[in-house]
Amino acid sequence: MSEVKKPTHGFTKHGQAVHARTQDHLPEATRYQRFNKRVAIWITKNAGSMTAFWLFWVLCCLILPSVLYAMGDISVKEYVPAFATTFGFNLLGTWFLSTCLELVLMPAIMVGQNIQSAAADVRSTKQFEDTEEVRVDMKTTLDRLDVDTAGGLKDVIDRFDALEALVKSALASLQNGAKPTES
Repeated sequence: MSEVKKPTHGFTKHGQAVHARTQDHLPEATRYQRFNKRVAIWITKNAGSMTAFWLFWVLCCLILPSVLYAMGDISVKEYVPAFATTFGFNLLGTWFLSTCLELVLMPAIMVGQNIQSAAADVRSTKQFEDTEEVRVDMKTTLDRLDVDTAGGLKDVIDRFDALEALVKSALASLQNGAKPTES
C-alpha cells in the first residue's frame, strides 16, 4: 500500500484533492494501478512528441522499399538490401506500424489524456472556487465602502455628522455666553 499523497493545493468544496502533478490524481493503491498510471502518462507525453513522429517516420521509410518492390516500381538490383524487399518484411512492417502502433497506442493515449483531463478539471474547479471567494469578498468590501449603504462607512459618516452638529451647537452657545449642555 502506498502512502496517501497530501494535496499540493488543498481540496475543492466537494473534497477533491488538488495536486500539482497530474499523476497524483489517480488512485495508486496497488502496484498495477501505479504501473498503469505511469505508463499511460509516459506514453501520452512521449507519443505526442516530435521525437516519436520522426521515429515513426523512419520506420515507415524502412518499409517503403518492400512496398515499392511488391508494386513492381523498383528492382532488387537497386540500392536496397535484399531483406527489405521480401514480402515477409513488408507484412511484418505493416503489422507493426498499422496494428501495433495504432491499436496499442490509441487506448494508452486515451487513458493518459483521461488522467490529464481529470487533473486539469480538479485544478480548474479549485481555481474557480478560489476566484468566487475573492469575488464575494470584493463585493462585501465594496458594499462596506459604499457611503449610501446602511452599515460600513455610512454609519461612520452619520456619527461624524452628529458629532459635527454637537460641536457647532456647543460653539454657538459658547459665543452667546451660555453654558454648554452635556449630552
